[in-house]
Amino acid sequence: MNRIKEVLKDKGISQTWLAKQTGKSYNTINEYARNVRQPSLEDLYKIAEILNVEAKELLVLIKELN
Repeated sequence: MNRIKEVLKDKGISQTWLAKQTGKSYNTINEYARNVRQPSLEDLYKIAEILNVEAKELLVLIKELN
């Protein structure tokens, strides 16, 4: 699971903007944000770089799920 949706909200960034920056479709970014689909590690690092956060900030730790 990831925290892409929360990080986008915290930064005031739209999924449409992120889609344009990554070269991914809006639907793909939306699926990532809704945890319907998970980004590859390469895409996760690319998203983290674009959002200027550490990749680990985009991940949900197992202990957070309990």
